[in-house]
Amino acid sequence: MSLPAWSYSSAKLFETCPRKYEAERVTKEVKFTDNEATLYGTAFHLAAEEYIRDDKPIPDMFRFAEPALKRLKNLTGEKYCEIKFGITKRDGRLEACDFYADDVWYRGIADLLIVDGDTARIIDYKTSKSSKYADTRQLALMAACVFLKFPEVKYVKAGLLFVVCNSFIKENYTFDRRFEIFSVLNPILARREVAYNTGVFNANPNGLCRKYCEVLSCPHNGRHT
Repeated sequence: MSLPAWSYSSAKLFETCPRKYEAERVTKEVKFTDNEATLYGTAFHLAAEEYIRDDKPIPDMFRFAEPALKRLKNLTGEKYCEIKFGITKRDGRLEACDFYADDVWYRGIADLLIVDGDTARIIDYKTSKSSKYADTRQLALMAACVFLKFPEVKYVKAGLLFVVCNSFIKENYTFDRRFEIFSVLNPILARREVAYNTGVFNANPNGLCRKYCEVLSCPHNGRHT
């Protein structure tokens, strides 16, 4: 079984439950379907992108976020909305590559990137109601991508902007520590590689399995057939 490129969301899904990862990303027995929360998030991301990039008025339903988006819009620097990043491994080195390159190893998309000289800002919009379980690993991955794609950048100021609960989780990254995130994720990626090589994606049961998991073929699912 060939090992595909990974992303933050796919690594997080595998970390949560390899069996669910297999059902969604390998066998495709579980099809992704939008719900109210995902549709809301998609709509907000589009509104933010069009406001910052095209100066399009923010829809009334998202007007509460206009002050925060206006502050971002007024920052100096070159702005990139929904910018796609690719990283490949060549001769043991990590290099920037096209998002769709044949040898792409990692793929990521930054909601907003602002490059101003040797400093860059990365913003990831979140529409969940709480920032309690914020995971900044996504920001670290984006910072690594920026350092590779924009070699002039030496400092990255990044943040998760929780627009609904008005919370901003900040992290700073420097060029000399740009790849530390991969040492944190390597155990997850190594287990993922083993799963692909062996075809064994073990379940990681938790309290949500019986009632809420969509993988009906898993024995831990209370609704399994």
